[in-house]
Amino acid sequence: MRLSLLDRSRTRAGASDAAALEATVARAVHAERVGYDRFWVAEHHAVPGIASGTPAVLLAAIGARTDRIRIGSGGVMLPLHQPLVVAEQFLVLDALHPGRVDLGLGRSHGFTPPVRRALRRDHEDGDGFEDDLVELRGYLEGTAEVTARPATGSPVPMHLLATGHGLEVAARLGLPVVVGGPILGSDELAGALARYRRSFVPHAGSAPRVTISLDALVADDDATARELALPEAWAMAVSRQTGEFPPLESVAAIRDATWSGQVRRRVEASLDRAVAGSPATVRRRLEAMAERTGADELLASTSTHDRDALLASDRMLREVVG
Repeated sequence: MRLSLLDRSRTRAGASDAAALEATVARAVHAERVGYDRFWVAEHHAVPGIASGTPAVLLAAIGARTDRIRIGSGGVMLPLHQPLVVAEQFLVLDALHPGRVDLGLGRSHGFTPPVRRALRRDHEDGDGFEDDLVELRGYLEGTAEVTARPATGSPVPMHLLATGHGLEVAARLGLPVVVGGPILGSDELAGALARYRRSFVPHAGSAPRVTISLDALVADDDATARELALPEAWAMAVSRQTGEFPPLESVAAIRDATWSGQVRRRVEASLDRAVAGSPATVRRRLEAMAERTGADELLASTSTHDRDALLASDRMLREVVG
């Protein structure tokens, strides 16, 4: 099973957004050094806890600091962009870093109503997502009515961030999928993946391919790893109360905070879902996930407040999966 990282450029309390971006680039360099297959970045607009909403720009910086690791978006939210513009951005990346670029695509319209209004997505014009995917692929493959530049000669691979309906779209278009979020905990997951593989229509020789995206942190023991998972779980629980996704707090600050019963329940539920533990614990849980899903690739998407501990976790996870 291949192993990749998704970094959301999470901000930390008391630190600048620029520091979060610098940490993302440094983490990519470290991921290449310890042997990861891909490094993905995300697109989130106007979120206080996330520094980057522009995957193509951030990937250009990462590509310039790395040599071998594949770099990609997890993902570009296609409803917010014109397909030609997305194609041009990623063809430029591919020309600068040939054979290393992947284009992951999602369909989110924005985090909150004000953000959707700022992105001009407050009024829906119908669902043209599948048509936009086909149009985008035409530009990347050089088969569209106009030729996107630069023409690199080899299409940038597309991946679809998928849930239930997204799996059906990916199967029809012959695209690999990245599966994460609530669907991972559902009883329908195995059946949904089986239907994806069964109904898959190959495109240009493609075959069904599943990447599982989940929170994964490794430490010397289970209790320490669970502490590392706490800042992200806390941020998610707080966001459910306030409507605003906050920067990561330190474990000490979180322990000193006042916890409502509802926040405590949500934090504990998040920690239980995370794959966080000693190398033996994480190996056991990932083997069970691989057996359940037949995954071709694991995309580890966790962050934590302590950047040194995060890099150590990345190295230990590479050893577990390697």
